[in-house]
Amino acid sequence: MTINLDDLTIIYPEHLCLDISNQEQEIAWEQTRQELYSNTAARWNAYLNHLCLNTFLTWLQEDSDLQVTSKLCFKKAELPSIWEVVNGCALTLDETRLVLIPSDKSYLSEFRIPQEWIDIPSWTAHYYIGVQLDLEECWLRICGYANYQQIREQATYDVMDRTYCLDAEDLIADLNVMWVAQELCPHKAPEVKSLPTLSKPQAEQLLEQLNKWTFCSPRLNVPFDMWGALLAVDEFRQHFYQQRLEKQKNNLVEASYVVSNLSLWFQNIFSAGWQNLDTLLTTQQNTLAVQFRSDFDLNEGYVRRAKLIDLGMQLGGSAVVLLIGLKTEVDGKIGLRVQLHPANGETYLIPNLKLTLLSQTKTILQEVSSRSDDHYIQLKKFKSSPGIRFSIQVTLNDVSIKEDFVLEAVDD
Repeated sequence: MTINLDDLTIIYPEHLCLDISNQEQEIAWEQTRQELYSNTAARWNAYLNHLCLNTFLTWLQEDSDLQVTSKLCFKKAELPSIWEVVNGCALTLDETRLVLIPSDKSYLSEFRIPQEWIDIPSWTAHYYIGVQLDLEECWLRICGYANYQQIREQATYDVMDRTYCLDAEDLIADLNVMWVAQELCPHKAPEVKSLPTLSKPQAEQLLEQLNKWTFCSPRLNVPFDMWGALLAVDEFRQHFYQQRLEKQKNNLVEASYVVSNLSLWFQNIFSAGWQNLDTLLTTQQNTLAVQFRSDFDLNEGYVRRAKLIDLGMQLGGSAVVLLIGLKTEVDGKIGLRVQLHPANGETYLIPNLKLTLLSQTKTILQEVSSRSDDHYIQLKKFKSSPGIRFSIQVTLNDVSIKEDFVLEAVDD
């Protein structure tokens, strides 16, 4: 069930509800595209934070009753190193420090604040604001706020994901209360227990420990005191961020040497990363907004699988979805259809993106390029016989990612 902005203001009259225009979404996505992230989840997190921050700051500027000067707590160039692993954005309004925590969940029964924003002394704030975004109905809702002391005294700490949790009903809904409280009784900086100071050798040892590639944030893989101490130092955090980007790049190179046996698809056996289309849509739709065009031919007896290819920094911060369908033809050969779709909420593919069919000897058999208004591109239907190897390659400029396939009989 979706709720439009008019209904939202009726349901939550005490909350600040703001419209998000298509232009604002495009601006936020363009900002995200210009940044580097090691995986799609981190990039989507960055997009939500950009959109949240931009919309909130625009509202502040347009509200004539609020005479405040806003400033980001971190330099813009530092934000990707934070959003790579932690949700939230910090800013100051005059002397008051706020942390906005965005979420695109359809229902928020609790407010969850990553521990980093509470227990890293240089990251803490006077107030923490919960923000809900609905990208389909194009609105943003300020669900309320809590101050640092309230979180310390009332929040439940969840050791499983290292967050401080407050029930949504415990938040103060009206932001005007926050402005008035700050005017009457300005808050002092929160008193936070200090974290250990990492020497350079200690930081290098911790970075080596964190160097194992994980698609999700590795923030739970080491004790928080060490993790927080690492993030608190700009130099160490940037090193860690660059390390993850490099690891992801190497991971893509290694992945190109995996050969998928398509004959196994008819037995419901698939290589890592290839998912049922319905499963991919179910698990990715809200966070990645994967957009597929209906194709009647692919629904007629085809075994279909889709793979989310996180092209990351190689293709301007984008991901694409490779869709392959195959079925046995009357002549005994295997008929194949191959399509390439955008992911991450994109409506169109990046222009000049090439989808190529290569023979075993790397001869180009087919190739198609995307234009600026292509929702997807596809190769012409082709057939292959048992024992034949071929590759599907995605290319932009001098960067390419290749998936290798074979049709190989399997003994019973």
